[in-house]
Amino acid sequence: MVSRKNSLIQVLLIEDDPMVQHVNKLFIEKIEGFIVSGVAASGVEGKKLIEELEPDLVLLDVYMPGQDGLSLIQELRQDQIDVDIIAVTAANDTSTVKSFMRNGVIDYIVKPFTFERLEKAFLQYKEVQRQLYREASISQDKWDKVMVTTPKKSVEHLPKGLQHQTLNQVINYINELNGAQSAEEIGNNVGLARVTARRYLSYLESVGKVEMELTYGTIGRPIQMYSFKG
Repeated sequence: MVSRKNSLIQVLLIEDDPMVQHVNKLFIEKIEGFIVSGVAASGVEGKKLIEELEPDLVLLDVYMPGQDGLSLIQELRQDQIDVDIIAVTAANDTSTVKSFMRNGVIDYIVKPFTFERLEKAFLQYKEVQRQLYREASISQDKWDKVMVTTPKKSVEHLPKGLQHQTLNQVINYINELNGAQSAEEIGNNVGLARVTARRYLSYLESVGKVEMELTYGTIGRPIQMYSFKG
């Protein structure tokens, strides 16, 4: 859906509570790369705006007066309207979750949720879209790398000061490298200071996710170069 590499991802917010609308809009627009292109207070209004605005992503409340979120999703799928959906609801029973997953939502966020949980869902979505934008076709190996959105068990317990989301960004970037890069180069491309990037890279090296080798520059000073350990 995201047609240009540097475009903001357009989000339609469907929520019947005006206060929650306002808070969620503020949350979304705090996340780099996203903008709220429209707000709807019901499923009927939401479908109309989806057809008019053609957003990339919908943040959809489940329980609304009139048409609820699940019936809206089912209608969108039946009409073959191509839009990605993150569902937001207070329901946490497995049958409800299964219903939404079977109807193709890309994530399911249970109320009340934190900004960090919403940010994680949106950044994960942005990373998948960024990777898919770059590929005309995709192999199984490439798809598996695209879907590396959470660390494996060996990297679940991070040292103090390291964040899972930043770690995922570093992992995804390194996965795409054709060769090795220095901590400074990786930091510049991911948006981290060299010292911060080196902390993440040193950790990934310690758990066997990246390889580090020393190379020597023109003045003989060794440079640590990092690459994905396939």
